[in-house]
Amino acid sequence: MSEAPALAGRRQETAALTRAVEELSAGRGTVLEVAGDPGIGKTALLNLLARLAAERGATVLRARARSGEAKPYQVFRDAWKRSVPPAAGPRPPAAEAEPPWDAGSDHELVRALLDGCARRDGGRGSALVLDDLHHADPASARLLEALAEDCAAHPLVLAFALRPRQTPPALLAALDDASHTGRLVRVEPAPLDAAAIASLAGRGTAEQLATGSLGNPRALRVLLAAGHDPDQWPARSDAAAGPLLRAAAPVLAELEALPGDCAEVLAAAAVLGEPFRPGDAAHVAGYPGDRTAAALGALAAADLIRSGPPAGTLVFRHPVLGRLLHHRMNPGLRHDAHHRALGLLDARGAGSAARARHAEHALPAAADPAAALRVLAEGAAEVLAREPATAARWLRLTLEYSPAGSADAGARARLSLDCCRALTAAGRTEEARALVHELLRTPGALPGRLRTEALAVCVGVERLLGRYEEADATARTVVDALARPLSAPLPAETAGLVFDYGLVHALRGTAAEVRGLAHEAARAVAGAGQDGNGDGDGDQDGRTALRVLAAFCDSYVGDFARAAPEVARCARLVDSRPDTVAGRAPEVLALLGCAELFVERFADARRHLSRGLATAGGGAHKHIAVNQLLGLSILDQWAGRLDAAQQHAREAERLAGEIGAPDAAGLAVALRASALLWAAPRRRTAEAVELAEAGLRATVPGTGWWAGSALGLLAVARLMGGDPAACLRTLMEGGGEDLTLLQPPSRPSLFALMTTAAARCGDLASAARAARAADAAAGRLGRPPFQQAQADRAGAALALAQGEPARAAALSLDAARAFEVLRMPVLQAWTLIAATPALAAAHGPAAALGPLDGALEAARRCGALRLCEDGVRARAALTATATAPVSVSRPGGGPLATLSVREREVAELAAAGLSSRQVAERLVLSTRTVDTHLGNAYRKLGVSSRVALARLLGPPVA
Repeated sequence: MSEAPALAGRRQETAALTRAVEELSAGRGTVLEVAGDPGIGKTALLNLLARLAAERGATVLRARARSGEAKPYQVFRDAWKRSVPPAAGPRPPAAEAEPPWDAGSDHELVRALLDGCARRDGGRGSALVLDDLHHADPASARLLEALAEDCAAHPLVLAFALRPRQTPPALLAALDDASHTGRLVRVEPAPLDAAAIASLAGRGTAEQLATGSLGNPRALRVLLAAGHDPDQWPARSDAAAGPLLRAAAPVLAELEALPGDCAEVLAAAAVLGEPFRPGDAAHVAGYPGDRTAAALGALAAADLIRSGPPAGTLVFRHPVLGRLLHHRMNPGLRHDAHHRALGLLDARGAGSAARARHAEHALPAAADPAAALRVLAEGAAEVLAREPATAARWLRLTLEYSPAGSADAGARARLSLDCCRALTAAGRTEEARALVHELLRTPGALPGRLRTEALAVCVGVERLLGRYEEADATARTVVDALARPLSAPLPAETAGLVFDYGLVHALRGTAAEVRGLAHEAARAVAGAGQDGNGDGDGDQDGRTALRVLAAFCDSYVGDFARAAPEVARCARLVDSRPDTVAGRAPEVLALLGCAELFVERFADARRHLSRGLATAGGGAHKHIAVNQLLGLSILDQWAGRLDAAQQHAREAERLAGEIGAPDAAGLAVALRASALLWAAPRRRTAEAVELAEAGLRATVPGTGWWAGSALGLLAVARLMGGDPAACLRTLMEGGGEDLTLLQPPSRPSLFALMTTAAARCGDLASAARAARAADAAAGRLGRPPFQQAQADRAGAALALAQGEPARAAALSLDAARAFEVLRMPVLQAWTLIAATPALAAAHGPAAALGPLDGALEAARRCGALRLCEDGVRARAALTATATAPVSVSRPGGGPLATLSVREREVAELAAAGLSSRQVAERLVLSTRTVDTHLGNAYRKLGVSSRVALARLLGPPVA
């Protein structure tokens, strides 16, 4: 039988179906129950089972139970009439009698069905596939129970799908008993996870779709057909187009079959939104309580609504059901229902956001439009942080329905600016740009200080669109006119513009240009008499944002003495504030996380970057999100989370492509190359180098940390690829001989690379200069542990080249201990493996084994396959030196010389502690092939187990 076709996210379920069909070959049958909520994928699994059975040559009998069927055994009757024998199999006799449906004996029917299947299938077995068994008539339910008892002894797969909530309790009890006694295999498809949804819809929208669909495949199809935007659909006018109607057809068929009262009450619930109260549904529907209760009972029995939470409330079976209902309502009835709901909430004193959801629909014919507009504006302010697109829609409506002369110019301008902010936060930056430019060019539209506020909004929009020159020029119209020193208290709108101006330079890599202004503004915004370090009565959120900006600038230029304590203070301030820090949480958290990365507060950096990434929702702040993802990728690599590092880099690359940010995309590619360099076997080094080269080419030289970081990653790749001269050229051409073109925090590590590369090229004078520069650069940064460890690596490389192995060993061990404390296993392992020759020369081969085994353990834990291979080779060389056997790690000599290339690769990976499955994944082989190669290696090397192989080639298995 051919391999089962893959259903996204259904590997375990597919395996169960495949096993059931394979049992037919042994003449055994299986009872399969596929149970789950509507739309979860039960029918798709039955379709797959029917296909598998037909491919095997079995006869397939299929039918679907329908509610209201009149005849007993109706679903079995339909299946018998619609049986489909395989194309190459025997055809049933035309005159073959049907089973005795009216015999009145279920056991007699079972025998007739089994005998009839045997006559039809020609010895190849049969599959009886029944869908929607929760609708089956009582006789069919009894026959199913009886057939399940005898199925195992016959070549029959009895497979059926049902919804447990709508299945009669007696049938459920019988099926549970069969499951507990092993006579039935239950398959319960779970909601699709994000990975499965990404394979169907693309990774960029997977998270939103996973949230909107709750992993339900049918709901997912509806959302995809609607062109799903979580903030737009189903409010869009085209949401009822053909694709959506086809995708939603099964759901709509359920709804159209509802009696009048049920349909009206369910529509009222859709207007209210979930969770809803029964009494509120009665009010909106205009029905008395007892009539509503009867309808709700029928809806619950049909599994269209379910109990809350919270207690006493009701929800739809699935949120998409309510959204479809709301969209399909008659527009006039929908308006009236929302008007009643708004009156209900007004009387209850509900919040602005809850009332605005009804005012939006009631506005066109509202008795008091001014009141509805106030509700919309207040509701928009309430939801701006968490639902920016909704806020933008309400503000657009407010502006549209407010006559231009009905309010003062300042109030209308503020509404427009709030709408710009909402559009920006929702990722609709082009719309925001058009609106703010319209404001700026309209005479008299921006009275007083609102013009500065509008310019700040404009700077932010231009920055998010990647138009840094335009953003800089716009900001300078205010910044260059500011009296210096800045007077206190600094107006909030001016402080906001300075923050946006600083963000432009932070992203361009020119933070030094705004460092002084950021510090001055942070002090001035605190108010007269404040030094900027307290929490006075000034604009606390604005002051926090500016202090974070100033601390970032300090850390970026390498002034760690000033930056480190201020970064710690800023972290406490930000941690004490909600995610809506002046509406600037993504930017503030990104700046703080990057500053913490520079000053070696790595755990805090991860926490704040992750929080910022989660805060920048709804498509907003993609430029900021890219940098957060890049920072997380760097932290992942240092922490040895190599798979996560590649995932974050890929997502950053995707986002950078969407917003047209080649520098960020280039660094993302270089980070993928770096993770691949460590995670992949040595034979893929050239691939990693080529990828790193492509990443650097995508960046523009001199554009800040993107190009500088990509340059360093390429230098590492070229050194590891065995080309130290190319490593040197990369550093010299991109950073200058003294690396003055690169940001100070990166210099100690890059000088360490330069030292190693120069030493390997035999240029000891250049190596000595680079080692001194590394030490000096670390000193200027205050010698924090990470930077000092890089300087120690440089010193160790120089000492070994100069014939001082003891000094080289000591410096290497110091660096490795620092990396271990910092929880950087890749750098720890790399340092110790590189130190092996120095340790062996200074203290003997046996003394080098302990640190080397520690390196191997660190490399194995984080999946750094390249370092595992390097460590195994280094250990084999040490063992050979200590015991004088022929080295087994050289392809040209010793026992490994008898192995093929593939056998040697498998043997070395197995000796490094990888399982057969891990080896298979690394080498892109099947597990069976790996085991075959491993068996051949055992035979040729004269060993009988992995333990013996590890003893021959490397350290004991961890």
